[in-house]
Amino acid sequence: MAKVSFIGLGIMGSGMVANLVKAGHDVTVWNRSDSKYAAIEKVGAKTVSDPTQLLAGADFLMYCLADDVAVDALFLKGPELASKVEKSTIVIDLSTIDPVTSAAERKVYESRGIAFLDAPVFGTKGEARDGGLWIVIGGPEDVYKKSLPVLEPISETLHYMGVGGNGTKMKLVGNLLVASQIVSIGEALTLAKKAGLDLTKVLEVAAVADFKTPIYAGVGAGVIKDDYEVNFPLKLMLKDARLIQAFASRLNSPVSIAVTTEELAKEGVDAGMGELNASAIVKVISNRAGVNLSE
Repeated sequence: MAKVSFIGLGIMGSGMVANLVKAGHDVTVWNRSDSKYAAIEKVGAKTVSDPTQLLAGADFLMYCLADDVAVDALFLKGPELASKVEKSTIVIDLSTIDPVTSAAERKVYESRGIAFLDAPVFGTKGEARDGGLWIVIGGPEDVYKKSLPVLEPISETLHYMGVGGNGTKMKLVGNLLVASQIVSIGEALTLAKKAGLDLTKVLEVAAVADFKTPIYAGVGAGVIKDDYEVNFPLKLMLKDARLIQAFASRLNSPVSIAVTTEELAKEGVDAGMGELNASAIVKVISNRAGVNLSE
């Protein structure tokens, strides 16, 4: 059993904490808002009122935060938690952030002899709840192996990508693939609707043909029911589309899909859809075409 300190009880963090407790770890949590403390205490985690209270004696410090601003505010500015972590603690950042921010974290930790992994996760609320996330990890391989007891309970698969930073880079590459699928199923269903096709039958074909993907199936089934229950909010997809473009720009690599995704996601957020699921991009596309996919 490890002593695990965890920061962030958002859509993903709550599920991860529950699975760490279930695996037998001693988990203590801090969140910027304490509104979720009662629920997380019921699953057996402890809570604290100040993040600095997490640092003493922790075997692992894990955090899953919404964006670079949150990571920067907690660990590099503000309370500067990164400079106060004990040397015996392994730090694991599960957030989806810019590789530049991740590198800044790593520099602070490694300058003090603290082991650090960038380990962003693929998956949404359901996978986090069920311990079925897909995690991509960058950092020293021996540190990765030491961290398996806390990574395995929250994941379906683990993918060691190599040196520090490679996990964060792979997450943005993967998010580009996700964005391309959401945009393409939105355009395809909108075109099919305008062409007079039965969308249920369109999705039947999409489920068996050689272009089938879980995203086509899941997003498609949801949008024809007008179901945009949030698993991953549109506002975060907008954030990710911008991260992908910044990352790709530094490497002089074209990412036209990310540009399109940003445009569509921003239109949706500006229209008040930011707290809906990221699949609301499909609603933006269909609205542009003047069709309702749920009719």
